[in-house]
Amino acid sequence: MSELSVTPQPRARRPRPKVVSLTERAAERVREIMAKADRPYMGLRVGVKNGGCAGQEYVLQYAETADPLDEVVEDKGVTILVEPKAVLFLIGTEIDYEVSKLSAKFVFRNPNETDACGCGESVTIKPAELD
Repeated sequence: MSELSVTPQPRARRPRPKVVSLTERAAERVREIMAKADRPYMGLRVGVKNGGCAGQEYVLQYAETADPLDEVVEDKGVTILVEPKAVLFLIGTEIDYEVSKLSAKFVFRNPNETDACGCGESVTIKPAELD
């Protein structure tokens, strides 16, 4: 009698959620800023750093190139590069652009935020729980 070898089929991977997304207003503003930049940039780098009275701050910078470990997100015509150490803190975040009588700013709507300081410059973020 011969033995029959069965190769297990790989399990289908569920689609990965975008780490961050942009509202149409935010995407439009980023495209405007990039078009007026003093030199060409490939995208927008998004991260989180320690600081502020609540413990952490969001960081937005021009990105000339992608680092090998960056999470690359394409959304509404904008390339977003997420720093590897920030991915778990930003999963599910929507970036918006708001204009009021006294200010215009990018706003992060992050489901992982647990607290924010009174001035709105720093936040407390817990890493996302992965299933």
